[in-house]
Amino acid sequence: MATPLERAPDDLVPSRDVWLKREDQHELGAFKWRAALPVVEEYARGGAPAVVTASTGNHGVATAWACGQANVRAIVYAPEGASAAKVELLRRMAAEVRFVDGDLDDAKERARADAGLWGLPFFEDGAEPLQYRAYEAIGDELAEQLTSAPGAVVVPVGNGALLAGLGRAIGRHFPAAVRVGVVAKEAPVMADSWEAGRPVAGQASNTIADGLAVRVAIPAAVEALRAAADRMLRVSERELAEAIGDLARAGIRVEAGAAAPLAALRQLHDVSGRIVLLISGRNVDEELWQRAVSDPSSFPA
Repeated sequence: MATPLERAPDDLVPSRDVWLKREDQHELGAFKWRAALPVVEEYARGGAPAVVTASTGNHGVATAWACGQANVRAIVYAPEGASAAKVELLRRMAAEVRFVDGDLDDAKERARADAGLWGLPFFEDGAEPLQYRAYEAIGDELAEQLTSAPGAVVVPVGNGALLAGLGRAIGRHFPAAVRVGVVAKEAPVMADSWEAGRPVAGQASNTIADGLAVRVAIPAAVEALRAAADRMLRVSERELAEAIGDLARAGIRVEAGAAAPLAALRQLHDVSGRIVLLISGRNVDEELWQRAVSDPSSFPA
């Protein structure tokens, strides 16, 4: 199913031609379904009775949903402190949820080890080639929905697979468009790796944008981004919170990662013409959302 492309409300970004690609409008509330389904179906065709993955939420939810479609079990490892809203969705999708001390990459390490012991496939988000091809479909949809070529397409970057696939399609359809990735300043490993041209060691992933909270770069994603991204920008926790609030006042509820493209918009003062912001998801804890809307200055600048 194609997700909507909508003109941004005038009071959200006055005097700029900004459009929102609403991946948050899928029934799961985020874009991850696009890539999870073909990967899980491939595992199921290979005879796997279950799929093991690690996630801060949206990828796990999409994997569990896809496992339901393919009639296999979903075992999802999540870091302690994962979004309560996303954990609730995981359980609603009948996933077996296992919590791990530490961050997403600690959960990945445990999930990979256990999958090996059990002889089950480990679905690492961002490492499967089918995911990249699936995300190209978003760019193909934009090519059909846009009435003129965009000056830029701005995409949140967690593990990098979304921009790697989407950016490849944008380059094919709109070669002059600037393909922009946005990371959280507190989880910069993918931007650091893109700038270095190789995976570099990440030191932290302490951000309210759990979908962007990556500490260990996936080599395949770094390599793919070299040809699929033209710029990589960083935004602070306060900028993310301010963007959540701005979107809320425009009637759009988003999680922090989905607010990242809007948060980075002020850094694109040199880009003219139509700008497309990828709104990646809406699954956010109520307490965090309320704080961002009412008190963005409480977050670090």
